[in-house]
Amino acid sequence: MFVRFMTRHARAALGLALTFAALSATAAQVVNIGVQPATQPIYIAKAAGYLAPLEAKYNVKFAFHSFPYGAPENQAMAAGSLDLASAGMGPAVVAAARLPAKLLGITILEQTAIVVPSDSKVRTIADLKGKRIAYPGEGSQQYPLLLNALQKAGLKASDVELFKTSGSQVGTLVEQRSVDAGITWDPHISKALAGGKTRVLLKAEKILPLKGGHYVGDGFYGRTAFIDAHPELVRDVMAAQIRAIKLINNEPHKAVEMWAKEIGFPPKVIEYSLKEGISVYSTDIVPDADTMKVYASFLKQAGILQDGDEPKLAPEPARQALAIEKP
Repeated sequence: MFVRFMTRHARAALGLALTFAALSATAAQVVNIGVQPATQPIYIAKAAGYLAPLEAKYNVKFAFHSFPYGAPENQAMAAGSLDLASAGMGPAVVAAARLPAKLLGITILEQTAIVVPSDSKVRTIADLKGKRIAYPGEGSQQYPLLLNALQKAGLKASDVELFKTSGSQVGTLVEQRSVDAGITWDPHISKALAGGKTRVLLKAEKILPLKGGHYVGDGFYGRTAFIDAHPELVRDVMAAQIRAIKLINNEPHKAVEMWAKEIGFPPKVIEYSLKEGISVYSTDIVPDADTMKVYASFLKQAGILQDGDEPKLAPEPARQALAIEKP
């Protein structure tokens, strides 16, 4: 009786184990994507429903994880907590150079500007001599852009007073005239400009034009192991972003509504960004070697990358996606 009793329970346990194994085999794999509260195309790909078919096709579930800026996002990727990520081009390239990760695409152009109070007497970069300038830290791509702009105007960092703060506070400080100028990224730039109390002194495209006459603002990248293990999925994610960029350019009002819901920024701020070209979107998201070589050199000159840091590129998924979507 005892043997039969154990046998029945053993069979029941085996049945449960097999059921659990079957469920596990069909459970969707979670694909973790790092994002920031900015007008990134991946948000539109999600909101427009371009990612949902991929979840069904590849039996995956996309999970978005928001970060305030690039450093903690890269820390999460280094820890293996992220598979893919969208961030400013500076952090994206640092990740591609120093982590087991590769740059997959250039998803936003421009995205950075130097602003001053709207009634400021400052009209050129040279006029900033002796002035107080807010910036988001030495590790940001905005810092070397600022230094580059100053250098072209015959100024050094010592000729101005640099005030380090968070990127989200730069516009507010300029509006309040706590500083004479500031440099940060969008949508913080557009938020300040839309209020009418600030104006653009110089856009990034005038400092370092790299692709189509624009600065490269935002990059999409991923862990090398994930890219290698899921090439078709990665290709289709890039294609979804190209479709998203088409929607942004062809139906901006719809994109504004989607972004406003996804990132919580006022629609008028996002509308301003698109109308004034603070952030620019091109379907040619391929990270070509020539562009990225110049950009990497720029970061090395600023000390953000070291001489031995060489960003790893994975342009093929974007090239294949571009061929599928046809701009």
